[in-house]
Amino acid sequence: MKTYNFCYESGSLDHIIDFTPLRQEQNILVQLFCGQGQEVLQKMVDLFASALPQAICIGTTTDGEIYGERITTQQSVISISVFEQTLLKTAYSLDDDSFQCGYKLASDLITPNTKLLILFSDGTHMNAEEFLKSVEAYDATIPICGGMAGDNGKFEQTFIASQTTVLSKGVVGVSLNSDRLHVATDYKFDWKPVGLKHTITKVHNNRVYKIDDMKAAFFYDKYLGGKFSRIEFPLIMEKNGIIMARAVIAKHEDGSLSFSGNLEEGDQVRIGFGDAESLMKDPIEVLKNLHTINVETFYVFSCMARRRFMPFLIKMGIGSFSKTAPTSGFFTYSEFFHHNGHNKLLNQTLTVVALSESLEPAFIPMPDQEETKKSAPYSKTIESLTHLIEQSARDYDKQSKRLEKQMNYSKNLLASHRQFLRCTVHEMNTPLSIIMSSIELHEMEFGKSVYLENIEVAVKSIFSMYDDLSYLIKQDQINYAKRPIDLVDYVRCRIDFFAQVADKAKSVFCFETDCAQALILFNDTKLQRIIDNNLTNAIKYTFENEKITVGVHVKEDGYLFSIASHSRKIQKPEKVFEEYYREEQAQDGFGLGLNLVKRICKEENVKITLLSDENVTSFSYQFKIENA
Repeated sequence: MKTYNFCYESGSLDHIIDFTPLRQEQNILVQLFCGQGQEVLQKMVDLFASALPQAICIGTTTDGEIYGERITTQQSVISISVFEQTLLKTAYSLDDDSFQCGYKLASDLITPNTKLLILFSDGTHMNAEEFLKSVEAYDATIPICGGMAGDNGKFEQTFIASQTTVLSKGVVGVSLNSDRLHVATDYKFDWKPVGLKHTITKVHNNRVYKIDDMKAAFFYDKYLGGKFSRIEFPLIMEKNGIIMARAVIAKHEDGSLSFSGNLEEGDQVRIGFGDAESLMKDPIEVLKNLHTINVETFYVFSCMARRRFMPFLIKMGIGSFSKTAPTSGFFTYSEFFHHNGHNKLLNQTLTVVALSESLEPAFIPMPDQEETKKSAPYSKTIESLTHLIEQSARDYDKQSKRLEKQMNYSKNLLASHRQFLRCTVHEMNTPLSIIMSSIELHEMEFGKSVYLENIEVAVKSIFSMYDDLSYLIKQDQINYAKRPIDLVDYVRCRIDFFAQVADKAKSVFCFETDCAQALILFNDTKLQRIIDNNLTNAIKYTFENEKITVGVHVKEDGYLFSIASHSRKIQKPEKVFEEYYREEQAQDGFGLGLNLVKRICKEENVKITLLSDENVTSFSYQFKIENA
């Protein structure tokens, strides 16, 4: 086989291509890599249909063209391959269903001795992943190559062609059918993941709505800034043994992002960056699969991001192929590749297919390493910067794993503490109840005793703490139903319960009310936590021989429960409802009671008012009548 490559910018094609010797050939493949838009592509396919009617012709618009060792933009590269013992077939498909589109194309192209499929899809409408899956479903053994069409980075409208038909949507392809043709394919992926793993949490095919439960666009803004490059920082993941990238191709008004390939909920991804050190490695040396045949032609399909990221490094890599065999191709919006029986949609890669009908043994000359180093004046600086990024990423990853381990330990420790408290609270109930009933029975039989009174006061204090802990542990597991409660009667009952405790603290309760009954719709447990915590705090902090005034009054559209006494002025009233805060460290307690009260009041829409000066400290709670 022989391949002839031409570069077209303007004027007549007859001036750069001599069609005369080609008219005698039968098996001709013409590939048009057009960076000049639909009109030029249509002009070229029409010309080849007239000049070489026996030729098979496919074409695509591009984001840059590969012409030997040169990289061009907004020009057109024409590749004409003449085969001796390979038959060619072309077809196209327009089905709106990407899967059906691929299946139909495969059925039209594949024969019993198909050695390779060259496939081009449009770059803005086709779900290329579904398309490739359908080709695989039809025949999973045949290598593929090619990619998604480009439009010079605009992401607006791309075009593909088969013979004289130019399409804005769909797929085109050609099959190479032969018992003599040798095919070798390989790819080079020079992007590396950096930072933590992130999870795709909401997605539909290639449109990602949320990453780590935040809008996809905000995720990119957070890590890369508002003006991030769509293509140079893809998401990287691993599937079926292949590390793949998914680059952003569109941003939507709702904050979602469209990617160049499908993602699934639960996919673990990391942000990727171009590894200059890897990019500098000569692809001829790295791509070992290409060394298995005596190459007569290279077709190269490379991601647009590579051309835009570090152009001079990419030019170095492309140039190595042309020193071995005629080389042509284009820069794609995604690349097609076949690996271990699976068709893959790739981004950020350099994919290469080598062809030969030769019977000579395989030979590819190795590149001159010194020449490679000389042609990269900034290579050392770039290599150092890349190494810095990689080492920083490794350190960050190491610290993240250490932090994750510590967090898991803390979570397990917290879970153990919660379980311990749950068991402790459960086991406390029975002995406390036995102690209280035994005191009552002893008093009934033998009368009151000062020692038993002290025990009873202490047990009631423990009961109050027990009720707080019990509520904190069970609050997320129990539905606390409401019922009509008479606030006047309920407060009196709780005062009676703690009267003995107040007496031991040398305080006395004074209850005031201006209503015979105050009905509210509330839960017993929650109401008890509000009232008991206020009563016990008042007992704890009121000066000796001072009264504690407790009141239930009608006020505006509700009932006001208040408690006031002479105690130390609260120095930081804004903090007394915070968890674990205690105004007087000398006093017993955990600093949980008022925080628990505040949470219940917030849940039940109860307004809290706190006033404190040198003479009086009062807490007031407004219960709405409409709750009753």
